[in-house]
Amino acid sequence: MNLKAVTFLVLFAVTAAQTVSNDTLPLIIWHGMGDCCCNPFSMGHIKKIIEEHVPGIYVKSLMIGPNIAADIENGYFMNVNDQVKDVCEQIASNPKLKNGYNAMGFSQGAQFLRAIAQRCPQPAMHNLISIGGQQQGVFGLPMCPDGNFICEEIRRLLNMGAYIDWIQDYLVQAEYWHDPLNEELYKEKSVFLADINNERVINQTYIDNLNALNNFVMVKFLRDTMVVPIESEWFGFYAPGQDKDVLPLQETELYLQDRLGLQKMEGEGKLHFIAYDDDHQRFNEKWFMTEIVDKYVA
Repeated sequence: MNLKAVTFLVLFAVTAAQTVSNDTLPLIIWHGMGDCCCNPFSMGHIKKIIEEHVPGIYVKSLMIGPNIAADIENGYFMNVNDQVKDVCEQIASNPKLKNGYNAMGFSQGAQFLRAIAQRCPQPAMHNLISIGGQQQGVFGLPMCPDGNFICEEIRRLLNMGAYIDWIQDYLVQAEYWHDPLNEELYKEKSVFLADINNERVINQTYIDNLNALNNFVMVKFLRDTMVVPIESEWFGFYAPGQDKDVLPLQETELYLQDRLGLQKMEGEGKLHFIAYDDDHQRFNEKWFMTEIVDKYVA
């Protein structure tokens, strides 16, 4: 093979690699409660396997705060609105995201990323992937591992009164606590979830920005022991005034009144409901790559 042929092949390979990189949108990941950006057994591993699977992709696993310890703590005790503002600034200042990105949230990180889509439309989020996210909030206390003091403290504070002002400002999980027995109190006092779900007033900007997504993917874990009710992972929730009967999204006031434009999105084929038969955040990597990454990230 002569020198010209070798040079051509090298240039072709470099160009092809650049094309893959340029055509593949970056991915933002936001972790769940008790986790952090870079745990090698959770988000660090997810980041690594996606980068290995999708040539040239840029994956940003979000860290809230100056270090990993702060990132974990802020997942419990930093006002969600402040977290969302911080992430909006991170995204806007990152030149690798200027042409748009996809977003993948795990557990509470999923509804936080939806707030990013609704509040911070530039640069554009294309696909939003919710892995076990509590889109309609929770009305139940998570199982706490033995000896987990922070989790036990959360349970104590939520029992004390999730809608007390200082608890709303201080405790992340209170900010998506949705009490179907006290809907009016929830709508009045919730500093985060009631706002992003347009339950006080209709914010048309939220609707327009959410509807700009290409795809909104929601994964529900059928044997979830962390999220109550499980149907919140598909935007369902308890019928108002009681905590026994659960309505699917399509029977909720949120959908029937189209307060977020979800009717329109479903009609356009933008909503995707995926079920996985296991507990919270427990999934097979092959399934994850085939059903999530290959279809909505790569």
